[in-house]
Amino acid sequence: MPILSVRHVTTYRYRQPVAFGEHRITFRPRDSYDQRLIEASIAIVPEPASLHWVHDVFGNCVAVARFAGRAEELRFDCRIRLDHTPINALDFQLEDHARRYPFAYGAEDIPDLTRSIERQYLDPNREIDHWVRRFLRQSGRTGTQDLLASITKAIHSEFTYVARSEKGVQDPLSTLRLGRGSCRDFSVLMMEAARSLGLAARFVSGYLCISSREGAGHVGGGATHAWVQVYLPGAGWVEFDPTNGIIGNRDLIRVAIARDPRQAVPLHGTWMGFPGDDLGMTVEVSVASHENAAAGLGGPAEGGGPASRTSRATDAPDSLAASGGGVPS
Repeated sequence: MPILSVRHVTTYRYRQPVAFGEHRITFRPRDSYDQRLIEASIAIVPEPASLHWVHDVFGNCVAVARFAGRAEELRFDCRIRLDHTPINALDFQLEDHARRYPFAYGAEDIPDLTRSIERQYLDPNREIDHWVRRFLRQSGRTGTQDLLASITKAIHSEFTYVARSEKGVQDPLSTLRLGRGSCRDFSVLMMEAARSLGLAARFVSGYLCISSREGAGHVGGGATHAWVQVYLPGAGWVEFDPTNGIIGNRDLIRVAIARDPRQAVPLHGTWMGFPGDDLGMTVEVSVASHENAAAGLGGPAEGGGPASRTSRATDAPDSLAASGGGVPS
């Protein structure tokens, strides 16, 4: 059980002192049986007038900062340390009826899973439907684990990873047609593919540890990262990282979960000033395993906007970009 530490620093710079509106920061990992938070801290310069914590609708822990003065620089320095237990990809146990696809969710689960089953993007010609059905057996039922593993591995091996600093997520049809995208783009494609099969899927934002021997070939480090969870009866929410072909939680530090990537932005807020005042932002993310060597770092991302009031948001993890904490590439 390695002890992992993460440092996530986001710095915004301006030509002259500007005022800051509310900022919401999601960096504190979710405590669970496979990852236990040991400590977490956040240092903000200039010091906010108030800082408090809330749980959002998904139970993610969010820090809310409000500011009173003006400054030429705004810096968020977030640090965490946690005990991480890698789960073998094939260790999850399914209920007998769910071992093969298709299967039905229980009546008691459907009310809570419905929104995670609903498609979020238009697919008028059913291109995603046709693509995902290539993983089904021609006759008989398909093994559920094999089905989801095949989708994960296919995106990893057949699509080209491209770190993107732009805000937002690429439409999954564009990702499918182009054959390339960022980690958040691949995650949305896999979510829509799973949902087209009637499976509940949700978006995960967090960090990727690339210091282990298994993680040496991973991409998407140096920023926040994105992957997918699919709900399977008997196993619960199981992790799938289509960017790196990971099944299970190995090398993945889970911070936030959401039905849609826009609900899992690592850092977003507003500032007030002239459009030309914005000098951009930098993001650095480093992840270290205390059993191995440190790994990962980050790079620049996005900044800001309109005439007197500019908002920015980091999207989910995939590469570094976006305001506030690094967009998942």
